[in-house]
Amino acid sequence: MSVLSGNDIRRLISGVPPLVEGWVDLPAQVQANGFDLTLRDIAVMQSAGAVTADNRRRAVSELSPLLFDTSGGIDLIPGIYIITYNEIVHLPKNIMALGRPRSSLLRCGVNVGTAVWDAGYEGRSQSLLVVYNYRGFRVEKNARVTQLVFFELTGESEGYNGVYQGENI
Repeated sequence: MSVLSGNDIRRLISGVPPLVEGWVDLPAQVQANGFDLTLRDIAVMQSAGAVTADNRRRAVSELSPLLFDTSGGIDLIPGIYIITYNEIVHLPKNIMALGRPRSSLLRCGVNVGTAVWDAGYEGRSQSLLVVYNYRGFRVEKNARVTQLVFFELTGESEGYNGVYQGENI
């Protein structure tokens, strides 16, 4: 297994389908060892969720979107939020990704909770944004918030075939 370099990422973005599409500023988003995802939407949870042993009664929390102000930002109080990214990811069956918060968020008392981007997944992902800073946090639309690090697998997998395939496209 190896981590894809910025040059590998640029090459795969020019493929069909592209590794990532819908980006805001490609030169700024391609990093030495990953790709920065940008903020499209932010929402608050309006209901409880449930995860069950066999997923038949799985229920994700209902969301209520927040509106950006006239300068394109949102002032967030401490709490949890669901963010949706601008970018659509198309992972081949031999590449998976892990997402990490950008260090600037951590320095502001904010974290991003992510899951694994499985090989074969395609979609516009969502993550958990947690504001720990008791003074709050301001974030702007299209801000770079999460860095995806891509890993080439030792072989091709069966590929993701779950309920979130094609989400938010």
